[in-house]
Amino acid sequence: MATFLYRMGRAAFGRRRLVVLLWAVLLGVAGAAAAKAPAAGDDGTSFMPGIEAQRAFDLIGERFPGSDADGASARVVFIAPGGEKVTAGEHRAAVDAFVADAGNGPRVAGAVSPFAADAVSEDASTAYATVTYKVGSADLTDADRSALEAAVDEARGSGLTVEVGGNALASQPAAGGAAEAVGIGLAAVVLLITFGSLAAAGLPLLTAVVGVGISICAILALGSALGLSMTTGTLASMLGLAVGIDYALFVVSRYREERERGHAAREAAGLAVGTAGSAVVFAGLTVVIALAGLSVVGVPMLTKMGLCAAGAVVVAVLVVLTLVPALLAMWPEAVLSRTARRSGSRTTGERTAVEHTAAERTTTGERTTGERRTGAADNGGSRWARFVLRRPVAVLLACVAGLGVLALPAADLQLGMPGDEAKPVTTTERRAYDALADGFGPGFNGPLTIVADVRDAADPQAAVTAIASRIEGTDGVVSLSPPQFNGAGDTALFSAVPATAPNDERTKELVQTIRAERPGLEDETGAVFEVTGSTAMNIDVAQALQDALVPYLAVVVLLSLLLLMLVFRSVLVPVKAAFGFLLSVLASLGAVVAVFQWGWGAGLLGVEQTGPIMSLMPVFLVGIVFGLAMDYEVFLVSRMREAYVHGERPAQAVVGGFRHSARVVVAAAVIMIAVFSGFVGSGESMIKTIGFGLAVAVLFDAFVVRMALVPAVLALLGDRAWWLPRPLDRLLPRVDIEGTGLAGRSAPVQAPAGGDAQPQEPREAART
Repeated sequence: MATFLYRMGRAAFGRRRLVVLLWAVLLGVAGAAAAKAPAAGDDGTSFMPGIEAQRAFDLIGERFPGSDADGASARVVFIAPGGEKVTAGEHRAAVDAFVADAGNGPRVAGAVSPFAADAVSEDASTAYATVTYKVGSADLTDADRSALEAAVDEARGSGLTVEVGGNALASQPAAGGAAEAVGIGLAAVVLLITFGSLAAAGLPLLTAVVGVGISICAILALGSALGLSMTTGTLASMLGLAVGIDYALFVVSRYREERERGHAAREAAGLAVGTAGSAVVFAGLTVVIALAGLSVVGVPMLTKMGLCAAGAVVVAVLVVLTLVPALLAMWPEAVLSRTARRSGSRTTGERTAVEHTAAERTTTGERTTGERRTGAADNGGSRWARFVLRRPVAVLLACVAGLGVLALPAADLQLGMPGDEAKPVTTTERRAYDALADGFGPGFNGPLTIVADVRDAADPQAAVTAIASRIEGTDGVVSLSPPQFNGAGDTALFSAVPATAPNDERTKELVQTIRAERPGLEDETGAVFEVTGSTAMNIDVAQALQDALVPYLAVVVLLSLLLLMLVFRSVLVPVKAAFGFLLSVLASLGAVVAVFQWGWGAGLLGVEQTGPIMSLMPVFLVGIVFGLAMDYEVFLVSRMREAYVHGERPAQAVVGGFRHSARVVVAAAVIMIAVFSGFVGSGESMIKTIGFGLAVAVLFDAFVVRMALVPAVLALLGDRAWWLPRPLDRLLPRVDIEGTGLAGRSAPVQAPAGGDAQPQEPREAART
């Protein structure tokens, strides 16, 4: 692997103009395809096949052809001024005028007056009219929306407060450009501080933007054909930008290191791609496995999000392996530090001899083999590693205890799907939701839809009456609509309004109670009924995702453990990596619950309404965080293994790995946190929750698990950390991620006198 990538890096360096041209052409083609592609619409697939609510919804579409179930709708709420009633003369006239105007639209299926549909609150302070369309919300034109808005504005002119719920005029979340801009700006500052060079800081940003641009354009181009939504593109953008910057950061950092060791620019680029590039490939593979594994959950939308994001990661890896060395060839000296450029006239041997004087102390009081070989001086990473190595038990216990405490709120995790109640109060949808809850009760915004199949009933009418009567008498149901039969008379439809809000735990219990009564009613009437509606759908989705979490986690962890075992040729290192991941993901879930469910610090993040956590969040967070956590594991531990394989003792290898990688890993983590934090400002609660969850997960995993727990565990394990049973050693192919095949090339061009630069023989054979 290392040798192949080494040759790839040298080839890209040597053919820099061709490589840059090819990527530019690819970006242009993708952009042109995206510009000409039609807007993405609804793909028509079920949200989650197999659950009861989805089966019932599909049955409605089958038995009630031509219904408005899939059409756009608007629920227009009228609130009379304080002390007045909407039934008063002038207010009633304004409502009737609105219904007449709204119903005249060319694609309006119907506009129902609140006075004809008994849609007036008990105190007559609130009423609502329903406007339905023949097409879905994505197919409404600006003229359709403008006509409805004009009718609403005219009703407001009469003195009524008018708010609009439903999806016909629903505000769309921002495309995310501001979030990416914030993330890129913060990443630029971190890169500039890390490298001390504008060119070195700008190169990872440039290549990451190219990769994200190609990925997003491809998603837009294929959106209509594959039903890819804006949320899908946001996730791909989020991850593509984060890993694109991080992966390029590692290669550029390794290039600078090889240049400082005396290698020519082309050779340094080849070595950087062969060593750091190998880590990039396997780190990217872990992310792709975790994202592609989302397809096993059984949610089509989640599958699309995962696969599109995985594609963005693949593009980011290819960009790093080819475009980065090509751009390094165009500015081979500009990316070096100012000190390295100024000292370019000195020989490598002179620089190495000077650097030797700065590396006099290690954990044993002597320079390590790696220090003698490369002349590396102590830095913050090596000093921190020695601190951990001196007290590994205390550090390990502190990490486990701290993350364990942060994970405690996760025990109270409640799942649901955010609706209009989670939107800011500045939106008309949120105000309409609140007005309906105040006027008609908290359960009005989440009615349960019951569909009864009476094909096998001896008396369909009596069967539906018995079912409706039993449901109406259930505790927690405040009202029931009259049953509506389809044209064939074999299916009936009616709705039940709960006494509690859609996300209330008592509403979930009510759905379970109604379903528990089904066996007896089916035996009694011969009819079959199922419960659906948005509330029941959310309940079923949450349960299905909870049931799918363990198998998904098992699949992803197993595949990734095998991959890490292949990379590190160790049993305990992958197990340790998985244990650290579990700690970080549970702690991040705890933080999400504390903020978005309990409301701790919610105001600081712009969370205006706390409540259950999005049902997709646990599975989603597990998948993405596992991939990102393994990134840091591969980047950090691969340098330790590289040092160990080349002859250093376990403690020295840990110190050497931190000396070379800690600063870059910290910078990479800060960049990811910055990118994800930029999405916390999104107006869409789903993106806000994901951005926050990923940001804190990277914070915990990079700074607590990888920087503290990992060296503590490796210090306690010693040589056993790199143990691999002989049968597995013979079975697993050797991928050479540590660059053993490049050992001769990676030595400094000139070495100081005394033989210190002679590398030790690899100890691979002795380990197993």
